[in-house]
Amino acid sequence: MKYIDVILPLPLGDSFTYCVQDEWSDDIRIGMRVVVPFGKKKMYTAIISVIHTHKPETIYEIKGIICLLDNQPVLRFPQLKFWNWISDYYQAYMGDVYQSAVPAGLKLESETQIRINPDFEAEIRLSDKEQLILDILSDGKTTNISELTKNSGMRDVLPTLKVLLEKSAIEVNEQLTEKFRPKTETYVRLTDATRSEDKMKRIFDELNRAKKQLELFMLYIELSKCLTPNNQQEVSKKDLLEKGHATSAALNGLIERGALELYRKEVGRLDTGAVQVNAVFSLNTFQQTALNEIKQQFINKQVVLLHGVTSSGKTEIYIHLIQKTLNEGKQVLYLVPEIALTTQLTSRLKKVFGNKLGVYHSKFSDAERVEIWNNILNDKSYEVIIGVRSSVFLPFRKLGLIIVDEEHESSFKQYDPSPRYHARNAAIVLAEMHGAKALLGTATPSIESYFNTQTGKYGLVELNKRHEGIELPEMLVVDTKEAYHKKRMEQHFSDVLLEKIGKALQNKEQIILFQNRRGYAPYIECKACAYVPKCKNCDVSLTVHKAFNTLTCHYCGYTIPIPSVCPACKTPSLSTKGFGTEKIEDEIKQFFPDARVSRMDLDTTRSKKGYEKIITDFEQHKVDILIGTQMVTKGLDFEDVSLVGILNADNLLNFPDFRAHERAFQLLAQVSGRAGRKNKRGLVVLQTASPNHKIIEQVLRNDYLAMFDTQIEERKMFKYPPFYRMIQITIKHREVNIVKQAASELGRQLRTIFGNRVLGPIDPPVSRIQNLFIKQIILKFETEASPSKAKELLRETTNHLLTQSQFKSVRISLDVDPM
Repeated sequence: MKYIDVILPLPLGDSFTYCVQDEWSDDIRIGMRVVVPFGKKKMYTAIISVIHTHKPETIYEIKGIICLLDNQPVLRFPQLKFWNWISDYYQAYMGDVYQSAVPAGLKLESETQIRINPDFEAEIRLSDKEQLILDILSDGKTTNISELTKNSGMRDVLPTLKVLLEKSAIEVNEQLTEKFRPKTETYVRLTDATRSEDKMKRIFDELNRAKKQLELFMLYIELSKCLTPNNQQEVSKKDLLEKGHATSAALNGLIERGALELYRKEVGRLDTGAVQVNAVFSLNTFQQTALNEIKQQFINKQVVLLHGVTSSGKTEIYIHLIQKTLNEGKQVLYLVPEIALTTQLTSRLKKVFGNKLGVYHSKFSDAERVEIWNNILNDKSYEVIIGVRSSVFLPFRKLGLIIVDEEHESSFKQYDPSPRYHARNAAIVLAEMHGAKALLGTATPSIESYFNTQTGKYGLVELNKRHEGIELPEMLVVDTKEAYHKKRMEQHFSDVLLEKIGKALQNKEQIILFQNRRGYAPYIECKACAYVPKCKNCDVSLTVHKAFNTLTCHYCGYTIPIPSVCPACKTPSLSTKGFGTEKIEDEIKQFFPDARVSRMDLDTTRSKKGYEKIITDFEQHKVDILIGTQMVTKGLDFEDVSLVGILNADNLLNFPDFRAHERAFQLLAQVSGRAGRKNKRGLVVLQTASPNHKIIEQVLRNDYLAMFDTQIEERKMFKYPPFYRMIQITIKHREVNIVKQAASELGRQLRTIFGNRVLGPIDPPVSRIQNLFIKQIILKFETEASPSKAKELLRETTNHLLTQSQFKSVRISLDVDPM
């Protein structure tokens, strides 16, 4: 008897063992999917992690698998090894890693919701089991696998569902996420009988009395070139009817006569049409020098940091390295922090790499993500993948290079749900497992990465010249405190910024305005009684969204209409406080009514094509002024942006976080880099109430090293990374007293082990989210100390706390290397 250890898509502390029936015992391999029973009448798709023949002694009954779903593994080496590293380093359950790594379309579960596809027409006879399932679903209602199993009386309903899914007979949902089924289209062809000359002649004789059918049949012959056997083309039903301006009735008539027949064909959702491929651009002297240095550094270093100023042409260097890697028969992963960046980069890279380039991010439907996964797994076409953090989980054959662009970005960190991994650090480990190289690129490196170059852990290559000799932008600082005092502010714009915007618009140049807060205003307040509407689920004020006339919580989504009078004192004295991108959009339209204005933030980019439309419109000069949050700072390249306005630098500087100054420098330097990109020196107007702040002065001088030296000194003094490791422990519960007791007890137990390395418990800035009260504890320990030992002690302590009856419903999560 063969046994398998499997990973279930559940937060479980260990793998589970199942026995394999004889019918599958010769076929099973590590990385394949099997359907297994788990718990009370529930079934899940598990991944095989170990195959063995010794019956383990377990406290649970070893059950058999229900079925094997694959002919070949859906995972490749070293994916399981990588999952193990993620699980171990970031203290996440393997089931959580599985849930995060594999598209939902590859996971069938008994909670999965199923309904019949109303457009399905059976073209071949269905089996009795398949027909039975469709009969049960024929009312059009949604049902789950448990109910289907019960109503059908079948023990193993999942294999039948898999076949129906492949035939597009059913649709599958999981929490409103569509499951994968191959996209198919109906095509038309001659029947076997019609291919004979006699039958063809007879068909034409019959069609003399049916003019519309004759025209459609003649069009089919023309489109399909079926009379020239070596040059035949497939014709879709849709194309045939559209080009012939015909109805389905005419086509059905031809089918009934036995002239034509329909068949379905998998067409795929991915854009794989023919692409014009261009040669790689040649590099200038500075770029070529940097490229040579990178290649030289890669001889001895696995990781190299490319520190190049904004607009220095880092992307062209990446393209040359990608080409070199492809020539060696290896694959490339190109990681970017934002989906917005993939839009611009895809068009640039597609011109060089054509259909070898694939894109992977969360705005794709689940079915599209499964197709990309399968494309890479089956070595179809993709050799270069450009994507966001989840791309590290794709089944690469042989990675030769991983590029992490804008490596300093906090978007590479996954916050919730678990695993809370950092894609940059995970990518470096993945590259090592593949024997590949990792290149980190940025104009403003993270303190940790730059520190690693100073200690010799990473290689360092610097690129200090902008492409085509463009100067760094001129920077003007406006003291908003003084401007308000001297009545030189109109709403949130200084007279200097308004004058420069007017001049840029006159010159037909484009403008970017940066405000790192979405919405219309952070909150509204009653002038009479000082009442501020709060979220009923979270300890936070509701953000004003004027476009929808709503107040919305950005933590849980709770939304109410904007009240016309104060709910507390019933006076019409409500006014907005602070400002977000929506308010800036409103104000700029008042000042410049003829300007074409667009806004790029989370609210305007929710759809799959949201980013693409805004970026394309701006590139094509359909927009004069682009207002955005930090999305606009991340490596976007616009040729004619002459002015960047930073509306309020102070909210970046005054954030209660040890990384606040580092982030403020990075954001301000990056957004400034969008100005004057191609043909003239740009201008940046920076509005702040603290013009003499050292970070503002460092940004003005573009002095990264001064910022690094100051920050590294402070971090050493106050025991922060990169000198100390950090783990953030978050404790949540619906009752405030229980969360206080649990956090206090956990803090006490941890201090007995780690002493003064434990800080807290403390209240985070928002201490209640979605009706859960929150406390946090920080554990700091030396980089020389064993991280695995520290994590093991931490996990034992938290597990011990959760065994106490009063704390059983407390939620504890660990965030290793919090951002």
